[in-house]
Amino acid sequence: MPNAQPHVPGAARRPTLLIVGCGDVGQRVLRLVMPAWRVLVLTSSPGRVDALRATGAVPLPGNLDEPATLGRLGGLADAVLHLAPPPLHGGSDPRTRALLQALARGGRVQRLVYGSTSGVYGDCGGAVFDETRAVAPTTDRARRRVDAEAQLRWFGRRTGARVTVLRIPGIYAGDRPGGHPRERLARGTAVLAAADDVYTNHIHADDLARACVAALYRGRPQRVLHASDDTELRMGDYFDLAAGLCGLPRPPRITRDEARAQLSPMLLSFMSESRRLCNARLKGELRLRLRYPTVRQGLLEG
Repeated sequence: MPNAQPHVPGAARRPTLLIVGCGDVGQRVLRLVMPAWRVLVLTSSPGRVDALRATGAVPLPGNLDEPATLGRLGGLADAVLHLAPPPLHGGSDPRTRALLQALARGGRVQRLVYGSTSGVYGDCGGAVFDETRAVAPTTDRARRRVDAEAQLRWFGRRTGARVTVLRIPGIYAGDRPGGHPRERLARGTAVLAAADDVYTNHIHADDLARACVAALYRGRPQRVLHASDDTELRMGDYFDLAAGLCGLPRPPRITRDEARAQLSPMLLSFMSESRRLCNARLKGELRLRLRYPTVRQGLLEG
């Protein structure tokens, strides 16, 4: 883990980090950066205030859907970790727009790390590629992320802040709510037959948190990185591997036509995109050594 703090001009003090969207991954980041950083957490839930305060963080009331509640947010933090998802509908991300408008008013933010999704690429036919590939979103869910990325990179160019966009695939961890394949295996949810199957990408939640912290220290200006591990597996093979490690039956295999009749539109959308992410920037530029370089290692841990 990096041990050098970003330079804060004119002050010998702990830098301040604002976490926006402090769910499972954000809380893992919080544990990694304290006490080296002073941590603020934006929350729209009064019920979370005491729990956040107990971690040592400073809760800040505010709601990205209500820009008037964000006040002079930008004057409070040297760095921002933005993990809040876009709204569930539409082709743009007004939440990111509201956040950036608030940050711009303060003029203090030097670094900003954003958790995006590898879904911005759409279906790539199983190709292996790096971050220079053009985005080609096929769902509104992915279009909202493309819009957020564009807003963030523009913010970085306009303000001089170093913006790092992490394009994140499937996140898993044994202690993450809904984050282990054993739950899906127990339900008996089908996967695609080998002839129709797609390549899928993964990152352990602990490694993703470490990538976020490394990006806060080492991220280059206006840079995109794949926050993915080294695994190259088709989706069905991933669940077969997990079944063997968990001592559970392998999931049934069905054709794509059968999947259209049996599975939810959301699950079908994930089964319609195949890609293999190159993570050389993650390991080279951020100098991140993955704790769980393959899903086998990560699933054994969980």
